[in-house]
Amino acid sequence: MREAIAVAWKEDIGPGDITSEACVPEGAQEAAGFLVKAPGVLAGLDVAEAVFAYGAPEVQFSPLVKDGQLVEAGDVVATVKGPSRGILTAERLALNFMQRMSGVATATRKAVDALRGTSTQVLDTRKTTPGLRIFEKRAVLMGGGMNHRMGLFDQILIKDNHIDYAGSLSAAVKGAQRHLSSSGKVVPLVVEVRDMKEVREALDAGGIDRLLLDNFSPEQVKTAVEEIDGRVATEASGGLTPDVVRAYGDAGVDFVSLGWLTHSPVSLDISLKSVSALAELKA
Repeated sequence: MREAIAVAWKEDIGPGDITSEACVPEGAQEAAGFLVKAPGVLAGLDVAEAVFAYGAPEVQFSPLVKDGQLVEAGDVVATVKGPSRGILTAERLALNFMQRMSGVATATRKAVDALRGTSTQVLDTRKTTPGLRIFEKRAVLMGGGMNHRMGLFDQILIKDNHIDYAGSLSAAVKGAQRHLSSSGKVVPLVVEVRDMKEVREALDAGGIDRLLLDNFSPEQVKTAVEEIDGRVATEASGGLTPDVVRAYGDAGVDFVSLGWLTHSPVSLDISLKSVSALAELKA
């Protein structure tokens, strides 16, 4: 997180915030609040605090709610107090993290809520903003979801191209099993399947932790889940959104993975307002 904040700070502030240095007297002190303008799930307060700690350590950051909490328009979720220049310089970077993460958390909660009453869990994917994966996946957790693999290093996930390049699903699975045995690595082995023929081939291969049913309809998922009969965990994927996941949950799949959580959510509208501006809004 600190490394990403340092890169983002250099990108935004560079050698200095010339507007604040030009317009705001040195040594001036102020206070302000982070105002939510739309309902959602808040995420990224700890990141915003880390932004101020990195670039404006004299500014006191005080959260008023907790990450993962539902918020409404008009809620003030944190305050800052200290050097005016520091507040202004760190403002946008802190907001960018909070808005993006809150958007992801809100999107995740929508999917989680759609599945209430089923045993299906919501997973994210690797379809994240380059350099921001740790933040977006953290936001998924705050929204009530679960994290899929972090990268290419912590899970073997055999996908369609791996199967095609290996020559067959069986060949890809056997290769993965040999690698795990010879390397001593202990990571999950997940296989993406495209039809019932590949489901049966994967089950025959054995030693698989989860089958990823890619682009299956809810009816096809139900058929696959019944045939798999608990021998391995199941996951549905392929263009899923919160509007359609309920049918997959009702079909009995263990997990649904949604790239939509991190590539398509709308950032939550949050802004930083001075104490005087907040007072006017309440009046």
